[in-house]
Amino acid sequence: MSQFTLSRRHFLASTAGFIALHPFSANAATNQAHLRIMETTDLHVHVFPYDYYADKPRDTVGLSRTASHVKAIRAEATNSMLIDNGDFLQGNPMGDYIAYERGMKEGDMHPVITAMNTVGFDASTLGNHEFNYGLDFLMKSLAGADFPVICANVALEEGGSPTKDKTLIKPYVILDREITDGAGETHPIKVGLIGFVPPQVMNWDRRHLEGNVMARDIVDTAKAYVPVMKEQGCDLIIALSHSGIGAADHSDGMENASVPLAAIDGIDAVLTGHHHRVFPSSAYDGMAGVDVANGTLMGKPAAMGGFWGSHLGLIDLMLERSGNEWKIVSHSTEARPISKRNEDRSITALVEDQPDVLASVQAEHDATLAYVRRAVGKTDAPLHSYFALVADDPSVQIVSIAQSWYIAEMMKGTEYEGLPILSAAAPFKAGGRGGPEYYTDVAKGDVAIKNVSDLYLYPNTARAVKVSGQEVKDWLERSAGIFNQVEAGKADQVLLNPDFPSYNFDVMDGVTYEIDLSQPSKFDPKGNLINADANRIVNLMFDGKPLDMNAEFIIATNNYRAGGGGKFPGAMGDTIVFEGPDTNRDVIVRYIVEKGTISPRADANWTFAPLPGTSVLFDTGPKAADYSDSVDGVSIEAAGEGPDGFARFRIQL
Repeated sequence: MSQFTLSRRHFLASTAGFIALHPFSANAATNQAHLRIMETTDLHVHVFPYDYYADKPRDTVGLSRTASHVKAIRAEATNSMLIDNGDFLQGNPMGDYIAYERGMKEGDMHPVITAMNTVGFDASTLGNHEFNYGLDFLMKSLAGADFPVICANVALEEGGSPTKDKTLIKPYVILDREITDGAGETHPIKVGLIGFVPPQVMNWDRRHLEGNVMARDIVDTAKAYVPVMKEQGCDLIIALSHSGIGAADHSDGMENASVPLAAIDGIDAVLTGHHHRVFPSSAYDGMAGVDVANGTLMGKPAAMGGFWGSHLGLIDLMLERSGNEWKIVSHSTEARPISKRNEDRSITALVEDQPDVLASVQAEHDATLAYVRRAVGKTDAPLHSYFALVADDPSVQIVSIAQSWYIAEMMKGTEYEGLPILSAAAPFKAGGRGGPEYYTDVAKGDVAIKNVSDLYLYPNTARAVKVSGQEVKDWLERSAGIFNQVEAGKADQVLLNPDFPSYNFDVMDGVTYEIDLSQPSKFDPKGNLINADANRIVNLMFDGKPLDMNAEFIIATNNYRAGGGGKFPGAMGDTIVFEGPDTNRDVIVRYIVEKGTISPRADANWTFAPLPGTSVLFDTGPKAADYSDSVDGVSIEAAGEGPDGFARFRIQL
């Protein structure tokens, strides 16, 4: 862990000619000290710079690379701390290997915890994905941490107010440190850290959490705890907000609460995450309460260090001592990347691996490779997601078919047997923030576990909901919000809304329908109703006839969607009729094993409604060119290069 005990004089003598001090460290006066706060967030078990789904090295990810920045930055600043902001236990096949294959017994070490111990973290908070494998797994994993892990708004027992709750783990921690000032003298400082997770975990992981814990609103919890921390003598309070940068105004239970959280008196800085973005960056330009140029939320310094180890978030604080108190007099904020994309679309690594970090989990890395390479069946056609956002797609359809197969079996002997079963599935790997290589691409032939993980990225569990025909239509209207409204007869309009995540673009199998892009969206990207009379979904048919809006249907889906994830009509947690014990990945594996050889074929059950003389543009991975002639139901042609390594294509409507 970081120790603030190195004198400035010794520091300068030992590094002269090799390392340039940060200006805050170089210019700190006798009563001033420079404190550098380093942040990782959303590591998702990415220790090695390796893509287990593609089974090849990847220079854009890995704590082993981020650790090189940590090492350099500890040398740049007289005083430093390293903090993780959550979502470290789940998110790649190494996490699944530990959870499903090796397991966690008392005394076992989780590899990401081992790696974090090696790097030397001062603290971490919980992210929402920490709960994916259950509370027992979580607590056994945390037991190996050489650093405190905190979370203030998840409680085992409610006490009437947040500060009276019996929290799952410590709500906050106060780190007593010695900080070195500009004259090389040391002084005590108390740094308070308090952690938060989106309260939506109660929906997203209901099967693990319901009846076991409760989650409170982030801002209300902070307002209760921060005065208590101040009373205990904190000189600084840093919020570890595993919550994105969203609206400035607080609303009860909001998922992305970092901006109103920053406004709370007594909070001095905010480490944020969950969004899988970088702050400060242009991604947050123009948002209320957000100053990208100065790297602040509500005037408080803030950082978000990307995801999967892609960046290290940095907050530099110039502190000034007045009496026995420290105050922030200046700050700077940045996020250091571990790689850069070149003009020719190639990636250049900006740092090397730290060998000790790799060595600490080499055995688990090797075991994970063996785990993901295990074949479970065959496919007689390629499975890819390059066109999953613009046409019916085999990689999404195989997920849908497996879900329908599973739920049909589960409905037997229940009161719902006989109701028609539809299946909703979305593409998870479809470019976007993941980059131009972030697509499913499974070749014809053997299908291994790594391929199933590639088809279905998250360890969601199977669910079934009972809905009306009207809710089926509105579910699809919600999905169709991914498309921009276009003007009929106009060429080369941008098709996709970049603010709409691909995992909320559900395709519904079991019905046929068209999407009329000339109509406005009924819902905004967050799922809020904005055009009540809008009708993008046209020619919606079931069994060859117009869909009966009053009929009842079962929809096979996952726990995230069924529990309200994405705010879909008919899927707000109150329509669930079946909660499966199996993950959707396991369902896909079982389906492939039973069939032996699968024959994935997109049947074009959804298409765009014709708009003569109209064309749209969309960006996808460059390898899409290998498959553009094989997409049914839509006319696709190459249209040059897109930004950031993507390729651009045109659809004639």
